[in-house]
Amino acid sequence: MGDDHAYPEEAPAHPVSVSGFWIDACAVTNADFAVFVEATGYQTIAERPLDPAAYFGADPASLVPGSAVFFTPTGRVDMRDVGSRWAYVPGANWRHPEGPESTVAGREDHPVVHVAFEDAEAYAAWVGKALPTEAEWEFAARGGLDGAPFCWGDEFTPDDRYMANTWQGIFPFIDQGLDGFVGRAPVGSFPPNGYGLYDMAGNVWEWTGDWYSDRHPAAARSACCVPRDPRGASQEHSYAPFGPDLHIPRKVIKGGSYLCAPNYCQRYRPAARLPQAIDTGTCHIGFRCVVRANPPPKSDDTGEPS
Repeated sequence: MGDDHAYPEEAPAHPVSVSGFWIDACAVTNADFAVFVEATGYQTIAERPLDPAAYFGADPASLVPGSAVFFTPTGRVDMRDVGSRWAYVPGANWRHPEGPESTVAGREDHPVVHVAFEDAEAYAAWVGKALPTEAEWEFAARGGLDGAPFCWGDEFTPDDRYMANTWQGIFPFIDQGLDGFVGRAPVGSFPPNGYGLYDMAGNVWEWTGDWYSDRHPAAARSACCVPRDPRGASQEHSYAPFGPDLHIPRKVIKGGSYLCAPNYCQRYRPAARLPQAIDTGTCHIGFRCVVRANPPPKSDDTGEPS
């Protein structure tokens, strides 16, 4: 797991061992999620009224159901300003990924998005599965290529062939679509990795079940004991040190998305990882599920096995 030569949160590189598991070949699609909603009446976080008590200082008039949507600016912007390319759009949710006037009709085979962590967990439980741990997800994404930077090998575009749905051009205002897509793509549009898994890089980020910490534990370098079925950090250590997510715990997301570009976010790699507040879905985060041969021990909020 991990990488010592990329972003700091990916270090240190270290060996881990995971028990046997099965993982979905593709991310959960709009069609899959629609079956779940039809059967259960489930309502995602993006579709529910917001509790003003949970958003101290916010204008109550702005606390309407919706989600975060990326928009393409017309030119260069201040990359420190997230609002230059992201907006909270009332009415955006998994059924309406770009806003209330949009639809998933004709995009049933696209990955479902605007699902918060709770939504992904609810779907996984309904189908009798679970969300993968970070270690499981990364093991699966590597496809048997230990140490390779990409899910498919050492080169980003072997023989000039694009292997994942990413951003080509100058992010965030020019996406040339050289890989065949601008925006999300149907699942399975690119070749599978060595384990037969599709879109383990690019297209949409994917939730894992592990709490986030800003580095892998230093103890992971220990030569004497290889961690088995590691479960990441504790909830206490997952909170952002500053910013709007200060009081909201964060889970690890993996895989990068169609918004990852060489000039901005080269996270279309197995080792890449980012934190995501558990109450927040976006237009570029989805998930897939696992079934475990021997489920790993659950962790309490201290990070210790319970």
